[in-house]
Amino acid sequence: MLICVFLGFSSGLPLFILLSLVQAWLAKSGLNVKALGLFALVMFPYTWKFLWAPLMDRYSFGPLGRRRGWMAATQALLFLGIGAIGMLDPHTQVPAIAAMAAVIAFLSASQDIVIDAYRREILPDIEQGLGGAVHVNAYKVAGMVPGALSLILADRMPWQPVFWITAAFMLPGLLCTLVIKEPRVYGAPPKTMREAVVLPFSEFIARGGWRNAAMVLGFIFLYKLGDSMATALATKFYIDLGFSMTQIGAVAKTVGFWASIAGGIFGGAWMIQLGINRALWIFGAVQALAILGFAWLAHAGADLPLLAGVIGFEAFGVGLGTAAFVSYIATTTDPRYTATQYALFTSLAAVPRTFVNSAVGYIVAETGWFLFFILCFVLALPGMLMLTRVAPWKEQP
Repeated sequence: MLICVFLGFSSGLPLFILLSLVQAWLAKSGLNVKALGLFALVMFPYTWKFLWAPLMDRYSFGPLGRRRGWMAATQALLFLGIGAIGMLDPHTQVPAIAAMAAVIAFLSASQDIVIDAYRREILPDIEQGLGGAVHVNAYKVAGMVPGALSLILADRMPWQPVFWITAAFMLPGLLCTLVIKEPRVYGAPPKTMREAVVLPFSEFIARGGWRNAAMVLGFIFLYKLGDSMATALATKFYIDLGFSMTQIGAVAKTVGFWASIAGGIFGGAWMIQLGINRALWIFGAVQALAILGFAWLAHAGADLPLLAGVIGFEAFGVGLGTAAFVSYIATTTDPRYTATQYALFTSLAAVPRTFVNSAVGYIVAETGWFLFFILCFVLALPGMLMLTRVAPWKEQP
């Protein structure tokens, strides 16, 4: 579980840097909401990471072993990439920033592939729910660095040192990778690239047929669609309402941090009693309702206590929903093909964050923030309706 803490933190940090720190940096430089929305397209590696995941199942990288070698390489490169992007000029080098952001997203997605596989392989099925909750909490803790500390620092120093200070938080995960052991291998690793590519997909389809496979993939795509869209331009939303960078960092992000931790811990503990299926129902309902809080805030305006309450409830609900969702994905994978199958499922879950969210800026420009959040709530409902098929209330995994 301690390993899950360090690796979960390392997994979450680059994503939140792209979602919070880079977004705030570009927004303060004067980039408009439409262009900021399009910046979500640089996140495409999270959607397509299953394409190169078989390489990580098939080959070892360096002397550290199949899992640890890939983790160490991606973590070291992420440290350098995150620091380097802050040295670019957001007024004259936006294309270069977009390219560097895409590189960071690629390295981050690659790190996620191997960390997810490592966690799946070191934990037995009975501990996947708790391990998933611990991972999600650590993932959210990572968001406090670029989403709070870095924003506060940005009000007091130039952006370049802010990015290097933020990049330094990749180093604890790298140190963890160097001291932990390789997981036990479930069966023989793929002997050829053909086996690494074909067997994970054929096993998944053969498990319940094409129809069941399509249902599972559809559910994974839809379950967090509404929430993902609602938070895509959250920092821009807070700035538009009139909150300062320090208020966003110290109040919104801090309250969200503690509420997310509470949601993850509460969800992980309750899941042991509920089971994953019922947790998906209950936690998903809370996650969907929390979106309406943003609509309330958009209507009320720059009310600091209301901001804290809305952010806290949304983070608590997302902490619950994500813990159940990650556990569902983990138990759906076959331990023999962990990296590829896990990457396929999490890639599909990242589609809203990448392609759908790229249109968020245009939707907001047409509808305004209030109607946009109502739309996000409506889009959260189809995934909930699919639970009757993929995770029936009366059946437990």
